[in-house]
Amino acid sequence: MGFFPSRGTRRLGALSIFFALGSFVWGYNIGIIATLYVNSGWIKALHKPNAAQKGLITAIYYLGTWLSYVFLSHPLSDRLGRRYAGMIGAVVTCIGGAVQTGAHGKTAFAMMIIGRIISGLGNAVISTSVPLYQSEIAPARRRGGVVVLNHIGMVSGLAVAFWVGYGVSHWTTKTGIFEGWRLSVAIQFIPALFFAVGLPFVPDTPRWLLEKNRPEEAHKTLVYLRGAEDSPEDIEPELQEIKANVEFHNSITEASWFTLFTDSDLRARLWRGALLQFMAQMCGATAIKYYLPTVFLALGLSKDLSLMASGIESTLKIGCTIIEMLIIDKLGRKKTLLLGTAIMSLSMIVNGSLPLAYPNNKNHASDYACIVFIFFFSFGYSIGFGPNAWVYGTEIFPTYIRAKGINICASAGAIGSIVVGQFFPVGIQNIGSKTYFVFFCINISAMVIILIWCPETKGKTLEEMDGLFGKLIGGSDVERGDDGHKGQDEGEEGAAEQHAVEVDAGKR
Repeated sequence: MGFFPSRGTRRLGALSIFFALGSFVWGYNIGIIATLYVNSGWIKALHKPNAAQKGLITAIYYLGTWLSYVFLSHPLSDRLGRRYAGMIGAVVTCIGGAVQTGAHGKTAFAMMIIGRIISGLGNAVISTSVPLYQSEIAPARRRGGVVVLNHIGMVSGLAVAFWVGYGVSHWTTKTGIFEGWRLSVAIQFIPALFFAVGLPFVPDTPRWLLEKNRPEEAHKTLVYLRGAEDSPEDIEPELQEIKANVEFHNSITEASWFTLFTDSDLRARLWRGALLQFMAQMCGATAIKYYLPTVFLALGLSKDLSLMASGIESTLKIGCTIIEMLIIDKLGRKKTLLLGTAIMSLSMIVNGSLPLAYPNNKNHASDYACIVFIFFFSFGYSIGFGPNAWVYGTEIFPTYIRAKGINICASAGAIGSIVVGQFFPVGIQNIGSKTYFVFFCINISAMVIILIWCPETKGKTLEEMDGLFGKLIGGSDVERGDDGHKGQDEGEEGAAEQHAVEVDAGKR
């Protein structure tokens, strides 16, 4: 009874892992491009693109994600629900992958650009609908770890993409050398198919169902999620809390984009979430994700070893993110963010300084130290910005405007990725390792911002976030404390949540 997970815990885990498959598609789509940049067949098919053209191929993907975040993703999530939004995202991503796979002839570069934009449109929908779903089905006490599965799925896709690229590099027949890259891009269709086919068979989230005035389905779904079929009355406190919050926010106004900017409370949430997403890309992560094999080549590794090292680095990210999943609800979001940015800052200053002290790969110890600190950077990102930017953003907005808030925050991340994707290859070509000093400064600035302006959200229900950020329209002033800006009486704070956790844990 105490050894095996409860029925509700098993269901929560299964659903969260299944949705992480969508994040896997997202990660694979990102990772496989990095391997193409060092693939001779792709380089020939694309007519030997220069650094600026590679930067454009990287950055243009994020134009697609930005357009989707602003115009497509939130209406799909709000109107169709999180699961059908994810399905549409998977289909659109596959269309983009098909266009990239077929890139050839004089139009190869244009086809790659168009395919990347389409993939960006689809992946943006996946990247917001997945953590949104995960956050809305999880009890507050477990929400951080559940949403981290989104990032585990993404880095798993990234790792598999690097290993596929490594495997294709050993396909040494004429077909393998010149066409193998097409197979590596097309492999993303397999997980995308499983994800899309499975989505109609999973439940919608209780919060979304209540938003759509479907209370009976919401009750049935919450009973299922908490494994409370034998005592359905046990989920009533949690359901009533969600229902009251949804009704309160629905009574305020019909949610619009402008509300996020005009209401001071929502604006306080928006700029924090958006800045976290922006810094999560500007910290250097986009550069490492897309140009890792190229970075390893510059540090003196062969093409074969560069791809292998990239696969190892991405595989280790999975373990690092699992560590984050285990500690995020114990240490909290703020401490893990600060620890991650500190590690990334150290890594960037080392990678900027050593190549200047020992240029042209004259000192192998220096080159190997840079490689080791790239691995440290990945560890810092995996316990910091990587999962936390998404966890934080999915937590802080009220239900009636959550999808819009998350998408605006994610669009800020897309802007950061466009900047880094275009800037990094050109920067490395022109100023070399000094490029890493830019990332060092960004990480140091991020530490200060997080320390001073980002309140801790650990353990708060989605309905209790109002107490962290002042007052809502029509609400009352909330007294802010030093410890996470607590705004509700602690005796009231966890009553419904505690009851739901007891059900979920099998009333141990």
